[in-house]
Amino acid sequence: MDTAAMSPLTVTPPGFIPDSNATLNETACENWKEIHHLVFHVANICFAAGLVIPTTLNLHMILLRGLLTIGCALFIIWATLYRCALDIMIWNSVFLVVNLLHFIYLVYKRRPIKIEKELSSLYKRMFEPLHVPPELFQRLTGQFCNIQTLKTGQAYAAEDKTSVDDRLSILLKGKMKVSYRGHFLHNIYPCAFIDSPEFRSTQMNRGEKFQVTIVADDNCKFLCWSRERLTYFLESEPFLCEIFKYLIGKDITNKLYSLNDPTLNDKASKQIDRQPSLCSQLSVMQMRNSMASTSDSEDGLQMFLRGTSSASSLLTGPAEHLP
Repeated sequence: MDTAAMSPLTVTPPGFIPDSNATLNETACENWKEIHHLVFHVANICFAAGLVIPTTLNLHMILLRGLLTIGCALFIIWATLYRCALDIMIWNSVFLVVNLLHFIYLVYKRRPIKIEKELSSLYKRMFEPLHVPPELFQRLTGQFCNIQTLKTGQAYAAEDKTSVDDRLSILLKGKMKVSYRGHFLHNIYPCAFIDSPEFRSTQMNRGEKFQVTIVADDNCKFLCWSRERLTYFLESEPFLCEIFKYLIGKDITNKLYSLNDPTLNDKASKQIDRQPSLCSQLSVMQMRNSMASTSDSEDGLQMFLRGTSSASSLLTGPAEHLP
């Protein structure tokens, strides 16, 4: 056998201990560098503080972005003045811009929404208790509606003449009187819908006319929406759509109580805050929109009023026991 062609074998003599320092020096740091400048440590403290902010805190995202922005700015100062590291400065400049833009956007979203003075009482009484955000209310009242006025004696709607398909309104100031063929039915006070029964009934049937006359009893001011544009907007806002269904239903219930008690004033109507029943809604819609189908004589009106009076007694009986 040719021993020259064979690979040499390394044989470790007995009792030989390898030098461990030779291996460690290749991977471990021989001399630690000095601690970085205080600016470096303050920047990392900002990062750590931002990351430990609890998410249950109302302003946690604003605080997080603010602390990250401060930390990036301090890193840029450290990399420029004390480290002279161009790559660290560039990367932290990018992070600074991103976090600063997020911070500005979040602060902008938290800005106070200023509601017009004429609409502030409407928002506080009807929409704020139902947790409607001010920005959503501003969108609702700022795009496709306007504030209109009526002088004393002017008509908002005339029976058998005015179409119910055009608008939906809420009274902001003054008082309106609703009558049918000269017979007084009930009053409408501020922060109440003017034509809620018509709006509800014409969701299924279009092209109908008002069956009652609504006249301004004082100098009135009301908020008026375009019926078609309001419907499209509510379709894109499911939460607000449910709010409108509730408010309109409650308003119809209040009108039913007013119909059976014409002396019911604005203060008393505020206390009626119950979920509207189907019975009450159908009664007022019948009063407003189906009365024309009854007899032309006064007997038809009196028969209807007696029917709604008995219906309201069924509603008010259990209500008397409520707190």
